[in-house]
Amino acid sequence: MPEEEIFRQRKDKLMRLRSEEGYDPFQQDHYEVKQTLGYVKEHYEHLKPEEWSEDEIQTAGRIIVLRRHGKTAFATFEDERDRLQLCFQFDVLGEKDYAFFKKWVDAGDFIGLVGVPFRTQRGELTLSVRKFTLLSKALRPMPEKYHGLKDMEVRYRQRYADLIANPEVRETFRKRTKIIQTFRRVLDAHGTLEVQTPILSTIAGGANARPFVTHHNTLDIDMYMRIATELHLKRLVVGMLGRVYEIGQQFRNEGMDQRHNPEFTSMEVYWPYGNYVDMMNLAEELIVACADELGSRVINYQGTEINLNPPFRRATMAELVEEHVGIDFMNITDEEARRQAALRGMEITPSFTRFDILPLFFEEYVEENLIQPTFVIGHPTVISPLSKRNKENPDVTDRFELFIYGWEFANAFSELNDPLDQRERFMDQARKKEEGDEESHPFDEDFINALEYGLPPTGGMGVGIDRTVMLLTDSKSIRDVILFPTMKPKD
Repeated sequence: MPEEEIFRQRKDKLMRLRSEEGYDPFQQDHYEVKQTLGYVKEHYEHLKPEEWSEDEIQTAGRIIVLRRHGKTAFATFEDERDRLQLCFQFDVLGEKDYAFFKKWVDAGDFIGLVGVPFRTQRGELTLSVRKFTLLSKALRPMPEKYHGLKDMEVRYRQRYADLIANPEVRETFRKRTKIIQTFRRVLDAHGTLEVQTPILSTIAGGANARPFVTHHNTLDIDMYMRIATELHLKRLVVGMLGRVYEIGQQFRNEGMDQRHNPEFTSMEVYWPYGNYVDMMNLAEELIVACADELGSRVINYQGTEINLNPPFRRATMAELVEEHVGIDFMNITDEEARRQAALRGMEITPSFTRFDILPLFFEEYVEENLIQPTFVIGHPTVISPLSKRNKENPDVTDRFELFIYGWEFANAFSELNDPLDQRERFMDQARKKEEGDEESHPFDEDFINALEYGLPPTGGMGVGIDRTVMLLTDSKSIRDVILFPTMKPKD
């Protein structure tokens, strides 16, 4: 039967329930749940076939499937975490209550009940319903009759239906919460203060990305949704708040694919008197703690075994490019680097140096091969406008990116705290923006002003929460770990 016809019939049934019985299920505003279905499973698993308990259970949940057989009916019943069978019997409920159940209760409805645990002859743990209360009516049928909602378009657009139909999806989002709680637990244990910084700002800084633009009517100015929390958090370190972090939404007006959503969640952390090595150690600690919380440090992601036991490999970008391509970018000329790039059809200009080209080779030939956890260090200064130069080689910075399964999971620096150097790098980024690079970092005069008050040596890091959840829940797409992912309107 078409869903809209079922909706029409159920809406009519609701009207008749109100008029014939004087009962409005939507007026029920409280029901005391004394035990969960998980409690029932744990405490009455010992019952043998046809054995009954004498205890009464008071619980509530949703009827998923109903199977009526004359004067007996069975239901598949769920609360937020577990599923159990219910048994409704004419002889137990009495004529009036059983008739009410038979006439007015449908699959999808929420009920509260008092029942007695027993195990059926076939061995299924069941609650024999002694009394029940209809708490809410479902006007639409359960998704695909609870055979499992498979249409990904529907699952993402109607996440509520996805969560009803697929208990494993509920578990994924519970694991997401555990991961975020673990991040907080680890950071709090290190004396790191959780803060909140603006989502709207007059400058979209902290990353090279295209922002979303909105307009503030009262001030009559354009404002930007934040692309990162970095510059505000570093201002707080200048202001003597000490170790700080923020877990929150970022917004980037860029492409959408299995790893990218315009709205995503990250964690950024800054430790005064620390450096990028401290951040590497913290990144390991965070990832390992999350793996431990969910059960194992050796995981299987999309058929590939990944070992999250520390220590993770640490290698420079140049070492990895030489390993995979055979070119030593630390010991070739700029001319030779341009020639090698041209041979491979890379788009470069005559002004490109070997340090402009090194990241292109890394992205093209190395990234996807970094399956096991790898800290990539030694990023060129030209692509790291907020990172401190390396003391021994100023052409590279004290920075790392953590790659797992070919994806970037974390990005961290020994933060640039020299206001004169920072000004020059912002000016270089501004020149690139004038040349048409829309993702170049904007010039932030107030941030320079903050640095001029003095930023202590600081280690900072950003970690992608969504990708971490994807990895640890074996989820193929970022849309599988965001409750309401961005979708193109149907029309």
